[in-house]
This record gives sequence, structure tokens and C-alpha cells, in this order.
Amino acid sequence: MSGQLEFAFDLQVRFTRAQNINDMPTGAGRGAVYVDGGSFEGPRIKGSIVPNSGGDYALFRPDGTLSFDARYMLQEEDGTLIMLYNAGFLWGRKPDTMQRLREMAFNNGPVVDPSEYYLRSQPRFETPIGRHDWLTRHVFVGFGERRADGNIQRIYSVV
Repeated sequence: MSGQLEFAFDLQVRFTRAQNINDMPTGAGRGAVYVDGGSFEGPRIKGSIVPNSGGDYALFRPDGTLSFDARYMLQEEDGTLIMLYNAGFLWGRKPDTMQRLREMAFNNGPVVDPSEYYLRSQPRFETPIGRHDWLTRHVFVGFGERRADGNIQRIYSVV
């Protein structure tokens, strides 16, 4: 058995509004960032992220790992709405990386090089029957980069 990764599209998500629940009894914290917009583009698909259609709800675990669960709508150039569910992990390769990522995102701190953290995702999609329903029949993986105003992810299908 073998499988390969095939490039599906790049996804750029902008979010600037955030809320946090700190110091939960479990030792974790819960964060939410709300989608302001963005875009996506690949060989078979291109469009924009519907503003205010959802967000990314992260669990800040006591071990320093951020476990995220994002849900929002994409709109293809042809008008098709696509629901995106994206779960994954973000953690730093050095003890201070996560704090520096927070500084970058929320306090205009310096950019953190993507080699210093792990940002991977498992996107899933819901679409109507038709031109884009190939998204509902593949397993996808995403490789991400944190930006001050959101994330960029390169999404691949497992073929």
C-alpha cells in the first residue's frame, strides 16, 4: 500500500478578533478567534472565505500544545458554498516559541519562523453535489504558518 500527497489549494485565513477563557479548572484555557475573511486557491478551486462565518476555537493545553477546531464557510468563485471543518495542533519546538507566537499575533511582536513550531491540520468539507464534491471524498492534510493576522495553510489531498 502506498499513498501520496497531491496539492489541493492554499488557504489564507484572516482573523484579528479574539476572546479567551483563562485558568479553567482543567488547567487549560479556551480561545476563540473569529474569521474576518481570507482566500483560497488551487488548481481546481478558487474563492474567498465568508467573513464572520465562524472561527477557530483553540484549547490551550497545560503541556503547551494548542489543539484547534476551526469551522467556517468558503465561497468558490462560481458561488458554491463549502463548509470547512479543520482540526489540528500547534506547538513550539523551543520552550519560548508559543509565547513569542502570542506576542506576534496579539502585541505586534516579531515574526516567528515556521521552522520553530508545528502547525498541522486535518481539514474536512461539506459541499453540494456537483463540481466541488471531490472535497468530500478525500482525506486532506494541512501544513500551516502562523501570521500576525491569521494563518496560511497549504492543503494536500491523500491520493
